[in-house]
Amino acid sequence: QVHLVESGGGLVQAGDSLKLSCACTNSECTFSNYAMGWFRQAPGKEREFVAAITRYGGTTSLADSVRDRFYTSRKNAARTVYLHMSNLKPEDTAVYSCAADSFSTGEVSTNISSYDYWGQGTQVTVSS
Repeated sequence: QVHLVESGGGLVQAGDSLKLSCACTNSECTFSNYAMGWFRQAPGKEREFVAAITRYGGTTSLADSVRDRFYTSRKNAARTVYLHMSNLKPEDTAVYSCAADSFSTGEVSTNISSYDYWGQGTQVTVSS
């Protein structure tokens, strides 16, 4: 089992930075077995891809809307993946969730259906 818990969300102003964390909290979790993704869902909108990272962090993928402002990293020893967000905009307001892809063979997926474990999400609100 993979139990993911996000943290680091909050209320910030436009232009601020924020770092989200997603930890696999069960001690049996071999974090390097999973490619990890970040998704977000704004009110009234569908969940959308934000970022993803391969099992050992060698490759990342970012949505066009965040490419120059966000990046993702991971520390497998800490069983944690991060989403570093800068120059936040009001349109970044959403619930951000991390997800684990247990079938990854070395690439990352932007497809929601590729991910089989999900965290509960953390709210990020950006005021103008």
